[in-house]
Amino acid sequence: MAFNIEQFKSQMAQGGARPSLFEVTVQTPPAQQPQIPEDLRFFVEAANLPSSNLGLIQVPYFGRIVKLAGDRQFEPWTVSVINDEDFNIRDALEGWSSRINNLQANIRTYGRERDYKSTATVTQYGKDGKKLRAYRFEGLFPQQIGAIELGWQNIDEIERFQVVWEYDYYVLENVGDVDNILLADVQNRLS
Repeated sequence: MAFNIEQFKSQMAQGGARPSLFEVTVQTPPAQQPQIPEDLRFFVEAANLPSSNLGLIQVPYFGRIVKLAGDRQFEPWTVSVINDEDFNIRDALEGWSSRINNLQANIRTYGRERDYKSTATVTQYGKDGKKLRAYRFEGLFPQQIGAIELGWQNIDEIERFQVVWEYDYYVLENVGDVDNILLADVQNRLS
């Protein structure tokens, strides 16, 4: 069919999701001091809804490759954080990282994995303020706390840094979500 803008507009009935309507929250691990400030949700200025990939198993058969789905792999999750002069958020993240592996002593303060892993949630909102979708990251810890660039030429700017998080998996927190229904079914079969 020929190009028709009215048909396109009729399909975009809700006007499209806006990438600026989101919020990130991070739970402090049980043994963490100082605590991750609750105002982190105001200072994460950029994030993403996570990607995941199914691995690929290639099986040669009579000169052809048969492709089979492999195991799911989760890519690191990166957020960009605005730095305030109190450095509260950066202090908490650096403390968390240092307790996983100390900067000088090369030792771990946390005794067990559950002491340093935590959860985080990225929530996407609609233009009406309602939650559209949320991803909860499980087994999360800061793998990299990025540099803060300094320079005399950087006027009329606010400091920012990136945090790269590793995590075990994520859970979709949508009511009636297909993945959560399937997970509940699998858990019921295993119990």
